[in-house]
Amino acid sequence: MALSVIWRPLTIALVLTGTTVLPQGVAEAAVPAEPASCVGSSLGGILDRLGVHLGSCHDRRGQSLRSAAPCAADSPPTVPDTRSSDPGLRPGRLLDLKNWKLTLPIGQEGKPEEIHGPDLSSFTNEFFRLNEAENGVAFTANAGGVTTSGSSYPRSELREMNGTEKAAWDSTAGTHTLDVCEAITKTPTAKPEVVSAQIHDTEDDVLQIRLEGTTLSVQYDDGEGEAVLDPAYQLGTPFRVTIVVTADGIAVSYNGEHKTDIKKSGSGWYWKVGAYVQSNPSKGEAPDAVGEVVVYSLDMSAKEAAPDVP
Repeated sequence: MALSVIWRPLTIALVLTGTTVLPQGVAEAAVPAEPASCVGSSLGGILDRLGVHLGSCHDRRGQSLRSAAPCAADSPPTVPDTRSSDPGLRPGRLLDLKNWKLTLPIGQEGKPEEIHGPDLSSFTNEFFRLNEAENGVAFTANAGGVTTSGSSYPRSELREMNGTEKAAWDSTAGTHTLDVCEAITKTPTAKPEVVSAQIHDTEDDVLQIRLEGTTLSVQYDDGEGEAVLDPAYQLGTPFRVTIVVTADGIAVSYNGEHKTDIKKSGSGWYWKVGAYVQSNPSKGEAPDAVGEVVVYSLDMSAKEAAPDVP
């Protein structure tokens, strides 16, 4: 009996994600529910032979947690419990931290401790850690913590970088976007105010996402300008803020709804995200009173302006 073999090329459509390349239709199946199923799976073996590498079980566990971020673009924010009991997980497994540096409320007065570059991806401590559900990064600062030389308030906060250099961009050049899903979970008592995201320049804040009591708002011009995002914000409620900066100004959306346009421009701008606590012992605050922000997802992008066509 003659044996005929007919070779049919196998076509794989690829889905590009922020962390890996997956064949279309198996993007979710490739992230197993239990770590044990990562090892020796038939799907993994087939993909390995095809040259499609899904990474280690540990990497995929991080992807699974990231996929559980509570602020989907097309649905109300919710907080799933994705607890993994994996002691190897760090904030850098949930957030892309390669173009950020972290300022902490510890160190020398006027010169707080900072974590830079590659060290940040594997760093964690009591002020920068996974939350209990392990689906977000908790930024915590105590009211009596160390401050920078330019502020009297403590922070556990990321500052945008451009590799090893401090980012500083012109608001009129291209499009700069920050998209963050977060929840303010704790505020100090005497002055219950926390800033969870900012645009800053070389001298002062340009814009802040700020909670004062129960009023969550976007503030600018040193608080003279304000657009309320939620007049009755409840601590721990996840929300999604998208800030888009173009030559026309600043557009702010809250949970997918456009909230305000701000006619501002400038240079030397950069993003900041985390917990910037707006209280200290001089306000009657206990030194160990804390503010806390949990960040579930964080994306920033910059797109150059299209060249003029003569």
